[in-house]
Amino acid sequence: NIYKYQMKEKKIINLQNKLRNNFIKKGVKMIAPETVFFSNDTKIGKKVVIEPYVVISKKVKIGNNVTISSFSHLEGVKIDNNVKIGPYARIRPGVIIKSGSKIGNFVEVKKSKIGKNSKVNHLSYIGDSSIGKNVNIGAGTITCNYDGVKKYKTRIKDKVFIGSNSSLVAPVTINENSIVGAGSVITKNVLKNSLALERTKQVEIKNYKKK
Repeated sequence: NIYKYQMKEKKIINLQNKLRNNFIKKGVKMIAPETVFFSNDTKIGKKVVIEPYVVISKKVKIGNNVTISSFSHLEGVKIDNNVKIGPYARIRPGVIIKSGSKIGNFVEVKKSKIGKNSKVNHLSYIGDSSIGKNVNIGAGTITCNYDGVKKYKTRIKDKVFIGSNSSLVAPVTINENSIVGAGSVITKNVLKNSLALERTKQVEIKNYKKK
């Protein structure tokens, strides 16, 4: 059993070294190649930079001029040109990231399309969603796509700004040029060119003393 394990481990190491060397020859820049892992079917374009400790699993296609920062995990994703990923990003199957977009640190994306020049920069979950062009998703935003039985779709149209710490309860559509105020829980569709806010009134007790 130990021998079989050692042989299997050696086979994996040899395969990874082969894949790394092939990509390096094609011009992929890896700062620490020994910490980067590929799948047999990985496809990578030109002028791509991969930082240390990145795992690229099955069915990943990466375009040109893409940077994947450290500690990111990619699977089943198509990435267009001029995209930045990570650090600490998890991209799950069924994702399309269009050109000029950015997926930042501690962001998870699943079964979603991210439109051109859109940004999901910090601490967010985007699942079962369609995001248009030039959209900004604020830190701490989540799409609430699952009610315990079924999963539902979130649609965010072009030029929408989602404020930080917002929850978008699917099914819901945020239409063009709209803004969602920080800290909102959005359960209804938002009309285009609108500001949507959902907060309770702040209460302040003056000269408060602990009992």
